[in-house]
Parts: sequence; structure tokens; C-alpha cells
Amino acid sequence: MLKIGDFSRLSQISIRMLRHYDELGLLIPESTDPFTGYRYYGEAQLSDARKISMLKAMGFPLVEIVGILAFFEDGERLRPYLLRQRETLAKETEILRQKQRLLENALERIGKDEWNMKYEVKQKTLPRRCAACVRQVIPTYAHEGRLWHIMMQETAPLNLPAAPSRNCMAIMHDEAYVENNPDVEIQMITDRIYPSTEHVVFRELPELDYVSVTFEGDYSKISEVSETLAAWMREEGCVFAGAMFNIYHVGPHDTQNPDEWVTEVCAPVCRK
Repeated sequence: MLKIGDFSRLSQISIRMLRHYDELGLLIPESTDPFTGYRYYGEAQLSDARKISMLKAMGFPLVEIVGILAFFEDGERLRPYLLRQRETLAKETEILRQKQRLLENALERIGKDEWNMKYEVKQKTLPRRCAACVRQVIPTYAHEGRLWHIMMQETAPLNLPAAPSRNCMAIMHDEAYVENNPDVEIQMITDRIYPSTEHVVFRELPELDYVSVTFEGDYSKISEVSETLAAWMREEGCVFAGAMFNIYHVGPHDTQNPDEWVTEVCAPVCRK
């Protein structure tokens, strides 16, 4: 048996944290002196302590580790937890990268007259076209990649021709910006109508007049691009005539370098 101090040194977990683990039922001492309250641990519990530290280092909250630890050695039951945490960490990493890009852009603009970038607004028309469409309510806008994964997975067996004129776009169907559960539709222009799959619907889309601003770089610039669109609409006496959408000329599917992305922010409009 090991005193709590000795166990602390061997496990490299502080006494305060060991007491907290005991309170949570995460790592309960093998015995506790009823008179002194001293905690004693078995040598075999060092293995549990190591597993707890490992899971904690992966980012799992303690309350979740309580449930995971019981079947740590059961790979098939452990795997879903690890896969889910890997996805969570990947999202957090991308958020941190985006914050870092914003900071770098801000540092580059210091001392320059670039806080309000100048963008060109163009009036355009999308002709009648055939498209593969996937529309779902997703957790957040950042989860749009799930829709593209569905699109690529279900259209792969169809061997769609790689037409140079094909555009990929995402339409935001909600009346306003929503933080959770947005209604998003992605579209990929095709050469003709193909049989629909489980989630992908092929349909012909009508001609659409819209105004747009094209920019290079990561998606953090969309807000300032939208300011340009709003100012143009005010000056021209226009209002929205439909859901806004983004056309991805060059996106994450083409390159992992955000500086090389080319996005067109679009809005159907009409005169007041």
C-alpha cells in the first residue's frame, strides 16, 4: 500500500488532484483510515492514474473520463470516444488557426490604410443550369464540410465529368444569421440531370440575377466583404430578393492554403 504522498510522487499527480479524483469517484483509494482519514493506494492503481492522465492530456473532461476508464482496455468501446475527441480537437485547432490568421492580418494592416479594404461589386446572372444539391440543418456553419463529404461520397459512383465551368456554392436559407442549426444547401453544377441518391438531389435551377464580391483569402474576410455589398445596395436602392450564397472558385478541396482560396459572396437583389 502507498501513502497518498508516495502515490502522488509516483503518479505525478498532486495530492489536491488525487483528493478531487476521489470525490468524483474517478480514482478511489483502496483504503482510508477511519480515524485519521489518511488515504492509501494500491500499486496497481498507478496504471489507472496513468490512464487518467493520458485521457486528460487528450482533452477529455474528468466527468467523461469516469465513464471511459471502466472499459479503457476494450478497444472497440474506447474507439468511438477517441474518434469523437479527435474530431473535436481538429475543430478547435482550426478555430485557433483562424484566430491566428486574423491576428496576423491585423498586424500587417497596422500603419497602413487597409482596415477598410476596397472590393468591387459586380452584377451578374447565373444561367439555367443542372446541379447536384444537398440541403440539411447542420450544427453550425463550420460543419458545412459534412455536406460536401456527403456530396463527394454519393456522387463518386456516378463518374460526373470534370467540367471546367462547374461551380460549387453554399446557400444560407435562414432569414437571419443563426449560431446553431443553420439550414444550409450546397450545390454543384453538373452537365445534366442524374438519378438522385439518398441525400443528393439533382435538379434544374432557374436563371438568377445577383450582385457579388470576389475576394482571396480565408473566410474571415466575409464580414467586411458583406459591408461592401450592404453599402452598394444602399446606394443603388436595392433590397435582398433571396437567400445569400457563396460560390467557391478555389476552396479547401483544392488547396489547404487559405491564402489561395477564392470566394464569391453573392446576394440576389431587386430595386425597391
